[in-house]
Order: sequence, then structure tokens, then C-alpha cells
Amino acid sequence: MEFNWEVLLRPESLIALGTLTLLEIILGIDNILFISIISERLPVEQRPKARVTGLALALIFRLLLLMMISWLVHFTDPLFTLFEIPFSGRDLILLGGGIFLLVKTISEIHGKLEGEYENEASEKKKPSFASTLVQIVLIDIVFSFDSILTAVGLSNHLEIMITAVVISMSLMMVYSRHISIFINRRPTLKMLALCFLIMIGALLVAEAFDVHVPKATVYFGMVFALLVEFLNQKMRKKAKPIKLRGPLNDEINNMD
Repeated sequence: MEFNWEVLLRPESLIALGTLTLLEIILGIDNILFISIISERLPVEQRPKARVTGLALALIFRLLLLMMISWLVHFTDPLFTLFEIPFSGRDLILLGGGIFLLVKTISEIHGKLEGEYENEASEKKKPSFASTLVQIVLIDIVFSFDSILTAVGLSNHLEIMITAVVISMSLMMVYSRHISIFINRRPTLKMLALCFLIMIGALLVAEAFDVHVPKATVYFGMVFALLVEFLNQKMRKKAKPIKLRGPLNDEINNMD
């Protein structure tokens, strides 16, 4: 396989590279959210290693898939039909990944609501580094297929696709720690991130059944929800405790 890296110097290639890099970062947000949340259950000293290793594996998967691009194109060919719906290898991976993401995320939400992680007995249930890495690898594979198929649809030059993937994943490695800390310090934002992952899991399952939901609409909804949450947090910071005065206050104080 020959590469012509000079193609990157063309003006139209730079525009394509910038667009594809931005899109890869947006698509990678799902991945980094999952890695940030799943690595939180590890001991503090192991979390940075889990995040960096997970994103490094995601980069390797994406590059390997790009090298097998001719095989990947045929990976969307139907393997069998069920209830008049054709299923390809990509569909099966999306279906398995979507179900895995739904089960894992719902389990995380249940644990938060039940106070599982704050309970001393939960120390025994903490996963090992190896099991956490396995979960990260599984979801990396799913998101890698989605990411590379999107890249293939936007560019015909392998050089541009490889460069965009390397730049986007490198940026995510640099900022993964900051994103993880930012999310995990804000319980309401973390719950919102978990709800986003449920939505992504449902979308993956829908895609597997050939139900296509416009991703632009989904991501717009996510951005809007984040904006509302940021405004709520800003309002909570500025809010002062309200002191009740007059008869209403006396009534509350005398309730006992």
C-alpha cells in the first residue's frame, strides 16, 4: 500500500482534514465519556493509565481498520436476513455493542441511585484493571467501526483519514484527564453523561436494525442538554440560601 503524503498540502485536503478531525472528535466523545465513567471505579492511581491505555487501543483499532479498508467496505454486505431485515457484520457488531453499552450504563445508573459506590461493602465489588480494560476494548471496537465508516464516507484519501484519526485521538488523550475530572466532580453532569450513553446505545441498536436516526439531531439535543446543565450549575453557585421570614417561617419552626 503506497501513501502520498503530499496530498495533505493541497488546500482542499486541508479543509477535508479539518472537517474530518472535528467530526472524529465529536464521534469520540461517546468513547471518552464511557472510558471516564468506567475508569472511576478503579483505584485513583490506576485511572490515568486506564484512560490513556483505552484511548491508545482505540487509536490502534482505528488505524488497523483503515489499513484493511478494502475489507471494511465489504463488511457492510448482508450476511443473512431476519424478519425481512438484512444483517451485515457491521450490524452485528453495532447490535452487540449497543446492548453491552445499554446494560453497562443502566447498571452504573442503578449503582449510583442505590448508593453502591458509597457503601463500604462495595469495595469488594470493585473491578480489576484487566476487567475494566476488557470493557474499554469492547466498546472501542464498536465505536471504531462507526468512526472509520464515517471517515470513509467523507474522504477518498487514506492519508487524510489516518492523519485526522491520529490528531483527534491525540487531542483526546491530552484532555481525557481534564474531562474525566470535570465529569466525576459534578454528580448531575455525570448522570447526564450516563443518559447520553444510554441514548448512544439505543442508537447503535437502532442502526443495527436499519433504523437511521439523524446524528446531527441527536448531538444537537446533547449539546442543548449540556448547555441547560451548565446554566443550572452556574445558577446554583450564585444562589444564596433563602431565609424564610414572617408567619410562614414560624409555622415551619413550630411543626414539631
